[in-house]
Amino acid sequence: MPIAPSSLVHVVYRTRRFEEMLAWYATVFGARIQYRNPALAFLTFDDEHHRFAFADLGVIRPDEHDRDDRGMIGVDHVAWEYGSLRDLLENYAELKAKGIAPYWAVNHGMSASLYYADPDGNQMEFTVDAFATKAEASAYFHGSQIEENPVGVEYDPDDWLSRLRGGHAEAELLPMDSKGAVSPIRGAMMTVPS
Repeated sequence: MPIAPSSLVHVVYRTRRFEEMLAWYATVFGARIQYRNPALAFLTFDDEHHRFAFADLGVIRPDEHDRDDRGMIGVDHVAWEYGSLRDLLENYAELKAKGIAPYWAVNHGMSASLYYADPDGNQMEFTVDAFATKAEASAYFHGSQIEENPVGVEYDPDDWLSRLRGGHAEAELLPMDSKGAVSPIRGAMMTVPS
């Protein structure tokens, strides 16, 4: 039987009205910016490291659509949190055995995640924090590591699950090598153009 997530943790949006969206969520939710670069922003209104994230399509894909064309605008994904890396990966194995596999496994630095798409293509992230406390995960957004790699590095969930089952501690697997290769799936899209 699948392991259910413990909570809904955040929603990520793609927008061409980046500044307007940040201002609206600040006004409506009292959200504050945790981290921001020209292409991405992460906001929260409580002790969670982020409740919303925004990808600015005007920066990421400036020539793809004019400002009034909705194009890719809208919800990118919804994230569900798991209580432990073990729960996340045991659920991965359960779903994989039923023919449901993630399209992306990435360690973001503050969290490790598996991304799935439902039959209609709606995307969801199953995630676990990489730190023992929400305060430590939140502090990650204010450190230098996120500047080096704001998207993360991919990992092999089969390898991580095998290592956990073999006795490795979660804390050994979760730290991200910020100097590792940027994830090819979204890394190029989400990093700031030079």
